[in-house]
This record gives sequence, structure tokens and C-alpha cells, in this order.
Amino acid sequence: MAEQIRFGTDGWRGVIGDDFTFANVRRVATAVAEYLRAESEPQRGLVVGYDTRFLSAEFAACASEVLAQASIPVLLAERATPTPAVSYAVVTRQTAGALLITASHNPYRWNGIKFKAPYGGSASPAVTRRIESYLHGLDRARGRGRKLPRRGAASIARADLTTPYLERLKALVHLDRVRASGRRFVLDPMYGAGRGCIARLFDKAGIPYREIHSEHNPLFPGLNPEPIEPHVSDLRRAVCEGGYDAGLATDGDADRVGAIDRDGSFIDSHKIFAILLKHLAEDLGMRGEVVKSFSSTEMVTKQARKYGLPLHVARIGFKHISELMLTRDILIGGEESGGIGIKGHLPERDGILNSLLLAEVMADKACTLGELVRALSEEFGPHFYDRVDLEIEKASAQRIMRQVAQRKLRRVGGMKVTSVDDLDGVKMRFDDRAWLLVRASGTENILRLYAEAPSREQVKALLDEATAFARQHA
Repeated sequence: MAEQIRFGTDGWRGVIGDDFTFANVRRVATAVAEYLRAESEPQRGLVVGYDTRFLSAEFAACASEVLAQASIPVLLAERATPTPAVSYAVVTRQTAGALLITASHNPYRWNGIKFKAPYGGSASPAVTRRIESYLHGLDRARGRGRKLPRRGAASIARADLTTPYLERLKALVHLDRVRASGRRFVLDPMYGAGRGCIARLFDKAGIPYREIHSEHNPLFPGLNPEPIEPHVSDLRRAVCEGGYDAGLATDGDADRVGAIDRDGSFIDSHKIFAILLKHLAEDLGMRGEVVKSFSSTEMVTKQARKYGLPLHVARIGFKHISELMLTRDILIGGEESGGIGIKGHLPERDGILNSLLLAEVMADKACTLGELVRALSEEFGPHFYDRVDLEIEKASAQRIMRQVAQRKLRRVGGMKVTSVDDLDGVKMRFDDRAWLLVRASGTENILRLYAEAPSREQVKALLDEATAFARQHA
């Protein structure tokens, strides 16, 4: 019997050559085809995109052939393409969705499949559960020797999905103001699908920049394609040594963002979320609701209160934010991992758009990223954050989470636990600015520890003690 394939926080992922194989890609693509034929509009076709990982283009061609054999027309990206560009193609071409070959920010050994819905955002948990049910039903049918019915083949057309998307971004951001500011940038696509995208826009606008990690190298040498510490060390070095004003980084499929200030300070996703929320609400006078993931900063909570904007807290995974963006008037939605969605674009995170918006804020405010962060801290108080990822088997990670939920930790880092919230993982709260979240990864044998507090020392103390507890009980 074939191994069970399950969709995690954002699709299905596996180790290339181990569980992520051509046979398993065919299984998932067949299940997607069966779902579309039974519950959607297969005649609208699917967009198929892929990133820069090992064999991604070949896996995408394989999935396209399966879909076409199921009579579903396919629009296949002609090259590695950012996930938000694929999502934009879904909306503009009015397809039934998209299938993407990408493992996003995971290490080079991994690849994966994401499914995008007709609105251009992450498929809802209900949809991924339906795809899983078709997958498992097909596996059972094969186990009994049943063959799938043969259907007439549909077309596979190739297209440039990046250029129309970049044209759309030009209408959303004032690149002329960025050019007039004289700011200089280092761009880091982290060997991913975003390589050359911001560079193309900056070239046309006359904005000075340097791009690093822009060659095609599926080994992602020296880093994981995730724009957080420690993987931004090369970006920091390029900014500081070249005297640039900021560094802008996107992850492997370019839907997440990270940044470096001119002094080398890392600007984490929480601060980027807060900077962009302030820009939208104060500078642009935009209104709407705010949604943040369970692992995001309390600074956003305080901002929403100040601006009189309703706030929602969602489970981790942008698909939960995307659902709210479809049913509510969401101004901005963001998550700890660097994914942020903006009103008027897509119900989807977009690392390239958010990089451009950061450059726009710097131009409009005549401030560096560090100065923008200091202004936020002066107004809402200091909020420091960090995360530790521990390699722990899933069963052990679940056991540790149960122990935390049972209040086995009553004091952490010298602070008393005042409440515990189990919306997604187990979150211990200490006061209105300090918290510690323990959560098992949905795709890897990883236990994640997230912490926020008024000082770096408090964050370190929280994470050090939680790490010791986790290793002791693993």
C-alpha cells in the first residue's frame, strides 16, 4: 500500500527522492484532477507553476501531463515563477486554480505541492481535505486492482506568468518616489523563484540596486531559502560593505519577505507587518480589518486598537488568513513567517509586493527601516522576538506540547505563566507584551518555539528555558 500523503500548513511536502517522487506527484495530481472534475469547473483549466528546486520543472511537466490526460486544460509556466505571480494568473485568466511545485522556505532536500483556489489564494482546509479524500480513495481503488477511466487529453500551453504580474505591481507601488529618494538596495531572492523580479522593476524605474544569490542553484548553498536569521548573513554583509540603505529578501517561492537595515540589523516579519500596517492606516488613510496569525506580535494588536480597526487572530498557515480576506474587509493580514497580504491585491501573501512597499515607506517617510522600527517602539513599547527550531520527532513534539498545556511549566525565564491559549500549539502568556508559543511543524520533524518580550534578554531566557525543557522531555 502506498504511503499516506497529507496536506500540512500549506500543501504537501516531502524529501526529494524519498517520498517526493514522480510517482507521488502523479498521485497528487490525479487526486486534484478528480476533485476538479467532481466538485469544481475543470473546463476552466489549471495554472501549473514551479520554483527553482531540483527537478521542479520536470515535476511540473509530469503533473501537467496527468491533468491534461484527465481532460483538464493546463497553462504551464515557461520558467520558475514566484507563487504570487501564479496566483495572479489564476485570477486574471479565471482558471479553476493552480498547482505549484514548491517547498517554499524548506531546505534544499525538500520539494512540495501547493494548490491554489480560483480566487488566487491558498486553498481552504476544507478543500485540501477533499483532495486528500480523493487521493486516499484512488489509492484504495488501485489496491483493489481498479483502473481509472481513460479520458480525452486536453491541451498544455506554456506562458510567461511573471511579466503580467510585475506590470500589476507597478500600478500598486510608487516606484517614482523610491527613485527620487535616492535610496540604494541589495536584493536577495535566496536562489529562489523571485530572482530578477524586483531587479527588473528597479532597472526600468532607475533605482540603484545590487542583487545577490540570483543564479540558479537548487542546493541553495550556505542557506535555507527562508528570509530570517541566520540565512540573511550574506545580505547583511552586502548591505554594510556596500553602504546600501536596506536589504530586501524573499524566500524560495517569493511569497515571504525579510529585510536588513543599513546598519546590519535584521528587520523581522513582525516589524515589517507593523510598518506596513502603519503605512496603510496612517499614510494612505486606508480602512478595514486586521488579521494576524497566532504567532504574530502583540504590537499589531495595539496598532489595531489605536486605529479603531477590528482584529482577528487566525491559526498558523496563510490559508486561514486567506479565508478571512475572502469574507471580510481585511486591510492587511500577516503571519510570523513573513507572509503578508494587502487589500486590493490578492488574498495571498506576496514577498515581492511587500519588499516594494517597504522601499516606498522609506521614500515617503525619508527614514531608514531602523528609524521606522524605533518610532514604532517609542509609540507602542519595545517588542523583541525570536524563534528556535528543534529537530524532534513528531510524536515527541506532540507529547511536549501536551505537557506544556498541562502547566508543567509554571514559570519560564523568571516570569509567571498567567494564562495558556491552545488555538494552534500551546501559547503561554506572561503579560500584555510577553508570550511563549510551543508548536509542532505541520511538515517536518520540528518543534518550533516562538517568544516575544520587552527585551532581548527576556526573549533569550524564555527560549533557553523552553529549549532545555523540550530536550529533556523529547
